[in-house]
Amino acid sequence: MRTSDFSAIWSKSKQGFLRSLLLAFATVALFLGNALAFPQTAAAYPFWAQETAPATPREATGRIVCANCHLAQKAAEVEIPQSVLPDTVFEAIVKIPYDLDAQQVLGDGSKGGLNVGAVLMLPDGFKIAPPDRIPEEMKEEVEGLYFQPYREDQENVVIVGPLPGDQYQEIVFPVLSPDPATNKNVKFGKYSVHLGANRGRGQIYPTGLLSNNNAFKASQGGTITQISEEEGGGYGVTITTADDQEVVETIPAGPELIVSEGETVEAGQFLTSNPNMGGFGQKDTEVVLQSPTRIKGLMLFLGGIMLAQILLVIKKKQIERVQAAEMEF
Repeated sequence: MRTSDFSAIWSKSKQGFLRSLLLAFATVALFLGNALAFPQTAAAYPFWAQETAPATPREATGRIVCANCHLAQKAAEVEIPQSVLPDTVFEAIVKIPYDLDAQQVLGDGSKGGLNVGAVLMLPDGFKIAPPDRIPEEMKEEVEGLYFQPYREDQENVVIVGPLPGDQYQEIVFPVLSPDPATNKNVKFGKYSVHLGANRGRGQIYPTGLLSNNNAFKASQGGTITQISEEEGGGYGVTITTADDQEVVETIPAGPELIVSEGETVEAGQFLTSNPNMGGFGQKDTEVVLQSPTRIKGLMLFLGGIMLAQILLVIKKKQIERVQAAEMEF
């Protein structure tokens, strides 16, 4: 082989080696760049996923946190047995009444039926019964419902919804009571149960922004000089203040305007009607985890009292007969 040929081969091999080396470095750099960059951008979840739920839905004041977004107050009821035996399945019936003819403003501004949801805070140890423990007659009432814990470590705090309100004005929770014989953290006695139930959409998003299910107000006083319809729905209301400053109030699709051009408004005055047809309610009640031994003891005690009363009556009759016989002699 000539020296020139060898030099050419060596030059090509060296170039190939350099390309391979550069490619290897580029691959490593890309890997490290992804490893360092992705954790920083992975936090860009949607805003509702960034909001961390509180440790418990019930605040120290007794208010359930759903009331922070569902501002209107409505009625809610829960029916639960006064006392239950350990390791038994019972019904907790949640009632969320409202006018079925009412329609709420949806996210796109159209009208639709109200949805409902509820959070039921049971005592520690209580939880939703597994499917194999639910009686057949109760399965028909809970068919189609999906119950989930508020947190993975809180099976006693159960949430359900959103559900179509016209079908679920009553929601049946199949609850399994704990057994103190197997759960040493549970004792027999009286416990509190807390319910929070809402119907319709909320007025505030978890970020604090207002939804379109609100009555919107003027931020400043002045004269309405222009009302324009937005392309995606809603309105832009231009208010000219006394010092000739123009303020544009953006109103999303849904609420209906109750003002017109040329009208004078004051700061804080409503520009739209209130479209909210829903609201939130809560209810507190109690349940007793009853000991079977205490019930048996109570029955024996009552039986003993009844027997003693019967014996006293019989003894009294005997004495009366003896006294009557003595009087005859």
